[in-house]
Amino acid sequence: MDKYIMVRTFCDKEEVANSIVNKLLKEKLVAGAQISSVNSVYWWNDELEKTKEYKLVFRTKLSKYKDIEKVIKELHDYEVCEISYNFIDGSKEFLNWIDKYVD
Repeated sequence: MDKYIMVRTFCDKEEVANSIVNKLLKEKLVAGAQISSVNSVYWWNDELEKTKEYKLVFRTKLSKYKDIEKVIKELHDYEVCEISYNFIDGSKEFLNWIDKYVD
């Protein structure tokens, strides 16, 4: 049985966020996505950066992670983009929904 995960990444352009979401959904690598506007503070090149970013969260299966990572890296414009995941568990109905839409 496959494990269920939530994959997360951030980007600074709404167009990039939408292109990542659309491709992952079209290829049935994820069952759904959320895009949220966030204020980020982080170190980059020894400077403290403050910027508006878009947080993307995807519900999917662990077996699809490498394909998802490849798509995100292909479409992303950051030199180093954060791509991470957490294992999830949930109601049978929620997990069945993921099964229905992720090939």
